[in-house]
Amino acid sequence: MVTPEVIQQIGFIVGAEYVSTAPDTIIANSQDALKQVFCADAIVFPRTAEEIAAIMKLANEQRFYVTARGGGVGYTGGAAPVRGGIVLATDRMNRILEINKADLVAVVEPAVTNYQLQKAVEAEGLFYPPDPSSWKESFIGGNIALNAGGPRCVKYGNTKQFVLGLDFVTPTGEIIKSGGRVPKNATGFHLESLMVGSEGMLGIVTRCILRLLPLPEARRTALAIFESAQDACNCVADFTTSGILPVALELLDRTSINAIEDYEPSGLPRNAGALLIIEVDGLREAVAREAEIVREMCRKHRAIQFREAANDAEAGAIWEVRRKMSPAVARTGKIKLNHDIVVPRSRIPAMLDFIEDLSRRSGFLIPTFGHAGDGNLHVNVMLQDNGEDTRRRGADTVRQIFEKAVELGGTISGEHGIGYAKAPFFDLAVTPATMELMKTIKRALDPNGVLNPGKVFEQAMDAHQVGFVNSDQACC
Repeated sequence: MVTPEVIQQIGFIVGAEYVSTAPDTIIANSQDALKQVFCADAIVFPRTAEEIAAIMKLANEQRFYVTARGGGVGYTGGAAPVRGGIVLATDRMNRILEINKADLVAVVEPAVTNYQLQKAVEAEGLFYPPDPSSWKESFIGGNIALNAGGPRCVKYGNTKQFVLGLDFVTPTGEIIKSGGRVPKNATGFHLESLMVGSEGMLGIVTRCILRLLPLPEARRTALAIFESAQDACNCVADFTTSGILPVALELLDRTSINAIEDYEPSGLPRNAGALLIIEVDGLREAVAREAEIVREMCRKHRAIQFREAANDAEAGAIWEVRRKMSPAVARTGKIKLNHDIVVPRSRIPAMLDFIEDLSRRSGFLIPTFGHAGDGNLHVNVMLQDNGEDTRRRGADTVRQIFEKAVELGGTISGEHGIGYAKAPFFDLAVTPATMELMKTIKRALDPNGVLNPGKVFEQAMDAHQVGFVNSDQACC
C-alpha cells in the first residue's frame, strides 16, 4: 500500500496535478486488453527521465511497487499492476524529437504511437517496418518492451532489428544511455538489446533511437483462397525457393473465415480451408516481377480464388479482411483466451491439424490466424461461459497448444510476451537453468523487486483465472 505521505512526495516530483487517485483513472490504467483490473494505489504521469529516476529511488527507499504503462493494449497483462503500488503512465512522454533522413534515424519518446511514427517518417520518404495490429494505439515504448512484430516481420524482422539505442531508468533509479545513432557499434555490452523484450521488468524506456529505411517505391497485395490449409501452407513454404521474400504472408484458417462471414459477410467461401494475404514491396520493376511469381505460386498450389489489388484502395479492402478478425472472433464466445505461438514454417500444417483436432475434442472454437511467413500464429480459445469448470478446461486447452508448439520446435510467444497471462506456462518453453539466469539478471538490476512484480517467472494467478473478468471489479 502506498501511503498518502508517499503520494504527496511523488506529487512534489512530478507536480500534484499529475498524480491521480480518482477511481475512474485508476481503473482505466490498472488493466490492459485482457480487461482484468488490478487496482493501483495511484496513477502517476511523469514527463522526464529525471522524474522517473526520482520515483524509482523513492520506491526503493519506501519499498512500494512500480509498474510502467504504455498504450495498455497488450494481451498478456504486462502493464497491469498485479501487486498494487503505483502505475507510471508514460502518456506525456510523446514527442518525436528527430527524423534524420541522411542518417536514417528517428529519435522519439516512448509514448509516441507506432502509427504516429510511421506517418511522420513516411512524410519524409522513409519507412519504419514494425507494424503490430494495435499500431494506432500501441506506444513505441511498449513495442520495445515486448519486441513487437506484425505482418511485415516476414521480410523486415521485429522491433529489435530497428533499435539502435535507448535511454532508460533502472529499477534503482539510475539513468542509462545505451547504444547510439550509428548502425555499427561494438563498444561494450548492448544494454539496449537487454531492454528489448524485457516486458518492463528491467527498466523504463525514456528515449528511443530507431533505425529507418527508405520508403519502398511500390507494393502489390493479393488475396488467395485455398481448398485446404495444407495447400496454403505448402504455398507459404515454397516461397523460400521462389527467389523472393514477401513483406507479408498472413494466414486465416477455416474457423476464422467463417467467423468473418458471420460477423460481416465478405464473400469468402465458407468451405475454404485457408486464406492467404500476400504482399510484396520494393522497386517498381522488381515488384512487378515478384507479383508474377506470387500469381504463379498460388496457381501451382491450387488456389481456388485469387484477387490482386489494382490500387491502394483495393489493397486496403484486402487488408480489411484481416482487420475484421479481432471483432469477428470476439463474437464467437463469452471469453477469448487470446494467445500467440510460433512454430517453424514447415510445421504450420502440423500445428493447424493439431488445433483443429483439439477444437473437436475440447468442444471449444479455436480460430487461428496470423503471420504464416514467420510461423507466428494467433490462437483464440473461445469459452462460452465464466464457469470455473469451463475456465479450467480452457486453461488445459491452452496448455496443450503450448506443449504442441514447443514439441514442434517452436515457443509460446512470438510478440505478445509472457506477462502474467502466460507465466503459468513459462516453464514449458525455457529450461530451469535459463529461467534461473533470467532471475539472476532481474535480481542484479532490481535487488528490492520493486519494478513490475508478478510477471514472467513469478505467477500472479493460476492459469484458469487468466481472462476471467468479474463485472464487480472496482477500485473503490
